[in-house]
Amino acid sequence: MAMRRIGQIFVDLGFINDDQLEMLLEEQKQHPEELLGQVAENMGLVTDDQLAQALAEQMNMQVISLSDTVVPPDVLAYVTEPMAQLYRIIPVSFKNNTLVIAMCDPQKLSILDELRNFLGYDIRAVVATERDIKAALDRYYATTESVETIITDMEQDADLAKAAEAIGREGPVDLTSVEALADSAPVRKLLNMVLLLAIKDHASDLHFEPFENEFKIRIKADGVLYEMVPPPRHLAFAITTRIKVMANLDIAERRLPQDGRIELTVGGHPVDLRVAVLPTMFGESVVMRVLDRSIVSLDLNAVGMGADLLRQFRVVIEKPNGIVLVTGPTGSGKTTTLYSALSELNRIEDKLITTEDPIEYDIDGIVQVPIDASIGNTFAQCLRAILRQDPDKILVGEIRDVETADIAVQASLTGHMVFSTLHTNDAPSTVTRLRDMGVAPFLITATVEAILAQRLVRRICKTCREEIRPTAEMLADLQLTSDDIEGKKFYRGRGCDACNNTGYKGRVGLFELMIMNEDLRDMVLRNASTDDLRDKARSYGMVTLRDAGMDAVYGGTTTIEEVIRETIVEG
Repeated sequence: MAMRRIGQIFVDLGFINDDQLEMLLEEQKQHPEELLGQVAENMGLVTDDQLAQALAEQMNMQVISLSDTVVPPDVLAYVTEPMAQLYRIIPVSFKNNTLVIAMCDPQKLSILDELRNFLGYDIRAVVATERDIKAALDRYYATTESVETIITDMEQDADLAKAAEAIGREGPVDLTSVEALADSAPVRKLLNMVLLLAIKDHASDLHFEPFENEFKIRIKADGVLYEMVPPPRHLAFAITTRIKVMANLDIAERRLPQDGRIELTVGGHPVDLRVAVLPTMFGESVVMRVLDRSIVSLDLNAVGMGADLLRQFRVVIEKPNGIVLVTGPTGSGKTTTLYSALSELNRIEDKLITTEDPIEYDIDGIVQVPIDASIGNTFAQCLRAILRQDPDKILVGEIRDVETADIAVQASLTGHMVFSTLHTNDAPSTVTRLRDMGVAPFLITATVEAILAQRLVRRICKTCREEIRPTAEMLADLQLTSDDIEGKKFYRGRGCDACNNTGYKGRVGLFELMIMNEDLRDMVLRNASTDDLRDKARSYGMVTLRDAGMDAVYGGTTTIEEVIRETIVEG
């Protein structure tokens, strides 16, 4: 049976008449992003209580008055503060493995599915007014529950400690006991809290590391690791097992590395967690790569290149054939740059195919092929098959060996545009790396059109930015004198609540684009050194990573320390 429309329910309940409904529908056309109920309340046609009553009628749910309801502390404990705030929910009761929650957006049924995945209980919703939900959040979650308080509670939980000790580290493991411990409320609660905080802070990785006497949890945000309060050491096994259960991995296998993924929907947008489990001396180390598709803008204009560099890069990627390489260490944004380029080239008249390990973001209109070396589906094997699919532009996730490099070269020589990545220090040294891999110099000159080297440096927090005077040591590290910086300004972040007292908020890219021309190709054929190639490229206007970094320092975007950490001095 089709769901009744909320406007008709307003009329049926006598809150508005037909003329007012018509006026309400006209008003909503002016604000298509708002729900009809919100528009009606904004216009003063219905009250907060009437809207809740109509929504409950529409969704066949009960209405609850939270101001007249006392929620027991043990029920509140099922939902952490970040979860309650994110989803705007209040737990009301728990019985027969069913958690009843109050919400003011009952149309968002996806929230119930997300909570089932996070909490592991059946979820039933009742409807409350938005005013009631806000007041209850302030009342029940005013003393913000933190990871620290959860861990303190876990340390004092004697039953939990007893169960963990009973399982132990040595000998055969009772899988039923392990699963029960991993499924216990405190373990679930801690992991949910850590995951939500990581996603909220736009973290890129989560590290769970067992040592002899402690179990560390570290979060990587803006390229730097921060340590959280460590949970009790005896719960390491339970926490890693819980992660393995979520990632559908074999919990009985503790001797071999395993890889998996956890797909979550948080706040209505998809989050992909890539899970890598590595056996160590003191248990299993787990790293989770957070791929939050909602915060990555696959747009070349948003990558952070200057206008002149962006114009040059666009000219290169529009060429009909050749190879464009993006280089840099892991986590320097190479994939985002290439995806952004492909998104721009994603036109109906061109066939685009990618081969990746793993596929990080889905792009409509592009054929994406996952690599699986365990069954022989390598980059080289995949690339051969892709060439039989009539592609115009190809992305090879990474050139790892001479076989992949040779096929990429052959693809570009037969009229395809090939994009790929390499791990090198800067653009000119990429030529040396290709030669070392076994690619003939004449093939490099015939195919490589441009090499883009990039790094990510942390951006100074705008809230607490202040001007500083660089020390003699800083200038020495940059190989500058006091005369060189005459009239230049330097900044740093003092540290505030907005940036978690780090002085940094977000990251910005540094880029070095080397476009091949006849002189550079001639030098490659003559096996010129990296330094000679760099000098020649600079004479043609190439801005090095260090120079790009200094421009960012003088512009007040980043600090001297970040540039020293991420770039090298050119010879």
